[in-house]
Amino acid sequence: MRQRMYVWTAALASLVVVIAGTSVILSGQTGAKNGEWRTYGGDVGNTRYSPLDQINASNFKNLEVAWRFKTDSLGPRPEFQFEGTPLMVGGVVYSTGGTRRAVVALDAATGEMLWMHAEREGPRGASAPRQLSGRGLAYWSDGANDSRILYVTPGYRLIALNAKTGVPVVGFGDNGVVDLKKDDDQEIDLVTGEVGLHSTPLVARDVVIVGAAHRSGGVPRSRMNVKGYVRGFDVRTGKRLWIFHTIPGLREFGNDTWERDSWSYTGNAGVWGQISVDEELGLAYLPVELPTGDYYGGHRPGNGLFGESLVAVDLRTGQRKWHYQLVHHGIWDFDIPCAPILVDITVNGRAVKAVAQPTKQAFLYVFDRVTGEPIWPMEERPVPKGDVPGEWYAPTQPFPTKPPAYDRQGLLESELIDFTPELHAEALKVVSKYKTGPIFTPPVVSKLEGPLATLMGAFATNWPGGSFDPETHLLYVHSQSGATPLGLVKPADPKIDLDWVQGSAATGMRTTLGSGGGAGADASSTDRAAARAVAAPVVPEGGGGGLNVQGLPLIKPPYGRLSAIDLDKGEIKWQVPHGDTPDNVKNHAALKGLNIPKTGQPGNVGNIVTKTLVIVGDPRVTTTATGIRGAMLRAYDKATGAEVGAVYMPAAQGGSPMTYMLDGRQYIVVAVSGANYSGELLAFKLPNREPSTR
Repeated sequence: MRQRMYVWTAALASLVVVIAGTSVILSGQTGAKNGEWRTYGGDVGNTRYSPLDQINASNFKNLEVAWRFKTDSLGPRPEFQFEGTPLMVGGVVYSTGGTRRAVVALDAATGEMLWMHAEREGPRGASAPRQLSGRGLAYWSDGANDSRILYVTPGYRLIALNAKTGVPVVGFGDNGVVDLKKDDDQEIDLVTGEVGLHSTPLVARDVVIVGAAHRSGGVPRSRMNVKGYVRGFDVRTGKRLWIFHTIPGLREFGNDTWERDSWSYTGNAGVWGQISVDEELGLAYLPVELPTGDYYGGHRPGNGLFGESLVAVDLRTGQRKWHYQLVHHGIWDFDIPCAPILVDITVNGRAVKAVAQPTKQAFLYVFDRVTGEPIWPMEERPVPKGDVPGEWYAPTQPFPTKPPAYDRQGLLESELIDFTPELHAEALKVVSKYKTGPIFTPPVVSKLEGPLATLMGAFATNWPGGSFDPETHLLYVHSQSGATPLGLVKPADPKIDLDWVQGSAATGMRTTLGSGGGAGADASSTDRAAARAVAAPVVPEGGGGGLNVQGLPLIKPPYGRLSAIDLDKGEIKWQVPHGDTPDNVKNHAALKGLNIPKTGQPGNVGNIVTKTLVIVGDPRVTTTATGIRGAMLRAYDKATGAEVGAVYMPAAQGGSPMTYMLDGRQYIVVAVSGANYSGELLAFKLPNREPSTR
């Protein structure tokens, strides 16, 4: 069977769903309706759009805290990685929180807790690969008397709760619980099996879709792992309706893209990002990660479907309708990390139902969501072949011709720091020990004499993803830049059955060398001295991540940016740096007297778009203009990118914002947390003296 880059069925007819005798046209990208926020992305198409406009450019700066909810007591210890987006339905805010991933229902006007539910999972929870509060939950109602909250525990169990009381639904699964480690077409140890989920389940047309995630990091324990299959369940009973094998089995479509029977033992290929659904078409869109492991794939030769593919499946049956592989045989950790965004656009005068996928590699891939055909031509271009012994290299990779990349890709000398000639010269010296090049430059075996590693650009967009304005057809996405060294070494642990793992010859490291690590991060004093000969240690709070020069980022700013992309034209409309210049940059002695423009900040933050604004918080804490340490929640004019207001937050944005209207007042709620600030929900509204309606 010849593999095609995309495969599609005949065009699907629009569906008219009859509910209670009334014909209702369902849409994949409606935005949040009726002043509520009923699903993680605002709608099941993950547009993160709300038409509310009481809060606008003229008054955003006047926002004040309406209520706050600290999550410290939702578990045995406080949580400092609060990434959730709450929901609001019927005057109640629902959220996960705390180290036990408890579920809380809060009064949407005051933040008062109405009920709380938590599971004590013992050793199973303690050994889970995805712990803490996760990214949220799902809501479902039959429109009459039955309403439910659904979420996945750290121990990988799907729980259904009565939305009014928080009590488990007896008729769902086993007294409200579906064990996701069972009925998965593979054997998984119920305690230690390496599978879990941070993302939320997605509910559409009475089907609950659940993905799978594994241990994060670039050093897997084995070439064999749990496979990240995706399943659909009946929202009323918890019965499994379907399963999609992200690594196809024998005689399944795509199996022939796995050479030497590597499909049989390779794991991962989960869907750990958010899933999207077009209810009108009856299609679910699955953003699949790469197979085991992130940076070396010699044990899994071949392109390896459905790794790093966007896959459309039938919502009712899980049958594949089309797919497109964004990266062939990935060895760069370019997992598809976030929700596909369903967008209705107009291209060359033709209305198109499309799906837009932001990525770590700063490409926005745009497809016809009915057929899977790229909206603009996709070119298979030759890419460099590496020389890591035993590796299998894909000769080409797909490149979108539109839109252009919205952030840096790879790392070139022209992108190195140039605030002063001296700093640029030092940067060149650092880089001389590394291999550099454009996107898809492959990893190298790390050698002390060089190259020490391949320098990659930082992962541009991660799990928060973007938002879409159905009025203007602009898509908004935050991204970050950096310099991340990627080297391979022989595993130190003889039990690891991989030929190569991520690490550095300069330090003997066998751990991730990303923006949270760097040369010398986990090494002895002797190794650290060797590492410092080629690079300074990473600055924890600095911009850009990865390697640095005198404590400054190795690359030019901006380190973080917000982009608006016109999806009718496939063009970038505007880009602005997002976030104040980090303290270690603006206060650096080598830059004294220089006029340093706003650099933006690296990090992972999501945004929402309203009638007039794009709203997103800072990913880092800095010293604000008033001299207080903190972060800002910022509003931008959605048409121009001009910042039109900002309000103080005590910590950086952790989860993506949401907004709702209650009793004539608009609220914005955002989760904040950080190294020295435990998880908290902050709800903002206009002061009582402001007009309550427009």
